[in-house]
Amino acid sequence: MLNKFEISAEPRTAQGKGASRRLRNVGKIPAILYGANKAPVSIQLNHNQTWLQTENEAFYSHILTLKLDGAEEKVVVKDMQRHPVRQLIMHMDFLRINEAEELTLRVPLHFTNEAISVGVKVGGGVISHQMVDLEIMCLPRDLPEFVEVDLTEMTLGHTLHLADLKLPAGVRIASLVHGGEASLPVVSCHLPRTAEAAETAEVGAAATPAAATPAAKPAAKS
Repeated sequence: MLNKFEISAEPRTAQGKGASRRLRNVGKIPAILYGANKAPVSIQLNHNQTWLQTENEAFYSHILTLKLDGAEEKVVVKDMQRHPVRQLIMHMDFLRINEAEELTLRVPLHFTNEAISVGVKVGGGVISHQMVDLEIMCLPRDLPEFVEVDLTEMTLGHTLHLADLKLPAGVRIASLVHGGEASLPVVSCHLPRTAEAAETAEVGAAATPAAATPAAKPAAKS
């Protein structure tokens, strides 16, 4: 991981909705730090500085350095609540890292070589993403920034499922660990909708029998 993220935090003593609202009004984010068999700690962050870091996709799948009271904690983002309309972070949850314990975290899927995949370049298809991220389990040292899905060999009509994904060493798919369906679709290649409609119409026309030609009337006897 090339990116390094550092967050400066301060202790937060005031609790409740009113106190959180007052913090937001002065450019702070109410947050909480927990995990690693330590007591939870209420903290506050500088909103604008944190917002800039959250604009980077890698922020959510990295181990962050949180600085608090002169000490540093290794953490990951476990939850972040945004305002539904405004560019405002309402609250954040940070989980302390235990190097000996597995993390469960969502990381983005990066689809590569879409334009040169067999189904697109040769078959004239389009790529559809059924998933954009993936919940994984791994030790902190094995945490990937993203999971790459190479589509070079994807053919027209083909679908990649969870069980088809190639994961970095030490990384497991959380849903499969807990008995989820390995056949859930991740990405597929199919004809554009207009082409699909035309193909369906052609097949339908070919399957419809031609109307019978009326038999000629017998000639009248003289």
